[in-house]
Amino acid sequence: MVWNFQFNLPTSIEFGNGTVKHVGKRAKELGGTMALILTDKGLAKTGVLEKVTCAFDQEGIHYLVYDEVTPNPKDVDCQKAYQQYKDKNIDLLVGLGGGSSMDTAKAIGTLLTHGGELRERYGVNLLEQEITPLICIPTTSGTGSEVTTGSVITDTDTKQKEAILDIRIAPKLAILDPELTLSLPRFLTAATGMDALTHAIEAYTSNISQPISDGLSLYSIELIAKYLPQAVENGNNLEARRNMLVASLIAGMAFDNADLGAVHAMAEPLGGLYDTPHGVANAIFLPYVFENNIPSDPEKHAEIALKLGARPGQSPEGTALEGVRLLKELANHIGIPSFSSLSDVNPDDFPFLAEGAFKHLCTNTNSRKLTYDDYLKLFQSAYEEETMTSI
Repeated sequence: MVWNFQFNLPTSIEFGNGTVKHVGKRAKELGGTMALILTDKGLAKTGVLEKVTCAFDQEGIHYLVYDEVTPNPKDVDCQKAYQQYKDKNIDLLVGLGGGSSMDTAKAIGTLLTHGGELRERYGVNLLEQEITPLICIPTTSGTGSEVTTGSVITDTDTKQKEAILDIRIAPKLAILDPELTLSLPRFLTAATGMDALTHAIEAYTSNISQPISDGLSLYSIELIAKYLPQAVENGNNLEARRNMLVASLIAGMAFDNADLGAVHAMAEPLGGLYDTPHGVANAIFLPYVFENNIPSDPEKHAEIALKLGARPGQSPEGTALEGVRLLKELANHIGIPSFSSLSDVNPDDFPFLAEGAFKHLCTNTNSRKLTYDDYLKLFQSAYEEETMTSI
């Protein structure tokens, strides 16, 4: 195979236990004098936020805290926050928390530097300048948003998730402190871990994958298969937490360069319509899309299955099909709910969801070409099979 590719990593990374204590010094190096910390109410009540504010106090950096971030951040909330802080001389942003906090920070950074409405920036490379300097501090091991060049926001008018995709939105610095993930509840550990696994698998099977993203993806899959069950079972297992944070990070690096596929094309309309947690939606659809995509590249899907624990010595197709079973077993083992058990799900909405999936940008990079009808069948299959098996 002959490759022509680029690999971008515009974000500096600092990884290790206790690294959050460096955030004040790093903020000063970025020229920050007035920071806006974006987080959620849950984290604001813990010592995690205090670690950041204490580091700023030590360096004499002023800060404000916005703790209204919600899962699946919405355009109206981002616009409201922008109006609240646009005249506060903010010259540094900190996204503290999961992907929602980091995506909200990116969106507000876009508004602070460009003004107007977020919907004017949905799409690829529509920014005219870099956003307000951003430091991301993840407290989950899932999205990889600390190293990605996109922000996913729910449009409350269309009930669809939209994305701002531009290298100018990338964080300047990612501080990854495994100790900050020790407080993550069991269910969030499971859901965000499956999000990271989906990133790695879809980046590896993408039709624009390349050697660097492939290497990162495979290693991420290997780490998640080993350490996600451990992190779910014992949230204080620092080794498991550390390896999951690495896995999430490198999966983010991989998919930011190789893109994603049909799992995300299905998960994002689901989240836009029902506000379903993104990691849960990915985990639900991953086995079905994986099985559907096997004919596009049996060997690659077999390699993934081997990393998940499949038995060697079978045909590529046979090994890959064992991977489908292993994905379902993993989701079931760590407590991911079935599609049919989600309270808001209504099969009458499947045509709307299938249309959103078919129009999603990630459809273009899925390893196998899919039509609207294909998506409709995938939604129905996931719903009907899980109704019978309760996986």
